[in-house]
Amino acid sequence: MSIATLSERPELSAASAPPPAARRTLRQIFFADLFSSVLTVATGALLIATVPAAIDWAVLDAVWPGGDARLCQEQGACWAFIADKLRFILFGVYPPEEQWRPLLVIGLVLGGVLMTLSPRLWGTKLILGWGVLIAAMLTLMWGGVFGMSVVSTNRWGGLPVTLLLAVLSLGLGFPFAVVLALGRRSTSIVPRILSVLTIEVVRGLPLVGLLFVASILLPLLLPAGWSIDKLGRTLAALTIFAAAYLAEVVRGGLQGVSGGQEEAARALGIPRWKMVWHIILPQAIQKVIPPLTNTAIVMVKNTSLVLIVGVFDMLSAGRAAAADPAWPAPYAETYLFVATMYFIICFGISRYSLWLEQRVREKDYR
Repeated sequence: MSIATLSERPELSAASAPPPAARRTLRQIFFADLFSSVLTVATGALLIATVPAAIDWAVLDAVWPGGDARLCQEQGACWAFIADKLRFILFGVYPPEEQWRPLLVIGLVLGGVLMTLSPRLWGTKLILGWGVLIAAMLTLMWGGVFGMSVVSTNRWGGLPVTLLLAVLSLGLGFPFAVVLALGRRSTSIVPRILSVLTIEVVRGLPLVGLLFVASILLPLLLPAGWSIDKLGRTLAALTIFAAAYLAEVVRGGLQGVSGGQEEAARALGIPRWKMVWHIILPQAIQKVIPPLTNTAIVMVKNTSLVLIVGVFDMLSAGRAAAADPAWPAPYAETYLFVATMYFIICFGISRYSLWLEQRVREKDYR
């Protein structure tokens, strides 16, 4: 039973839990009807025609690490290029002698994600923990303390920038999203109008447009003597974009919470902020785990768009590496490697979402 439910629900028992999905045979899956049969045969023919050639290019005829760059012009995939440029793709133009710092940042991000996996750790301590981790990551990237040299943000690049932009935009955008969602459902006209205008204007603009506004127009709007570097302006645009989309997701969850929860809380004399924080929001977030995950995946992939405003993320580093005249322009291998990195991140998020959704469902049906 959800901790946010105010009253006991004896009618909800194990008998009311959804039955397990019926097992289907391979014939029912692939040859259930004429359309499925045709699609299965066509897919099989396509795989037979393409998979052997792809294996020859990617494995059998490939130039592996340690091979000669000149062979890449005559044989298959040039994985030797990826091995030679791996540090540049992952860390960009960050000083080579200081690349242990962004490597440690990647480790801190992974540690923070692992810390977040268990719902038992959710709460104020987790928020404080992420605050400490983010401060440590920014300190490591910037330096200037504990004997570390200062590395300006225009030299940050690669995977750490991708991870930092994704984590910070989602982490900073979610509180704003909750405020916007609550404001849009408010009975007061001023917060409702402001929330609606903010959400609809941001959602009505492409992210590329917001990035250009933040990169070009924002410095013109700041007072004289004030300045924000390019990475900070890009983060501001991503945060606003994430907040607007997350706000609609949270609003959908709020609408799915029964009005009786609020009425019961008022009858018990619970203050409104406690009702929202401890009763309404937990239930609303549980109801919208899949769309929240979809938005998180979209934001991770959207970090690749910062290339157009000159931020040196992982995709930018890959493109710059592939332009090295010493290698025969291995763009296919570069993009495959970068795509694999994005896939690993996004697939991990999606699998965690499925696990969390199943855990919440089992908890509710106990």
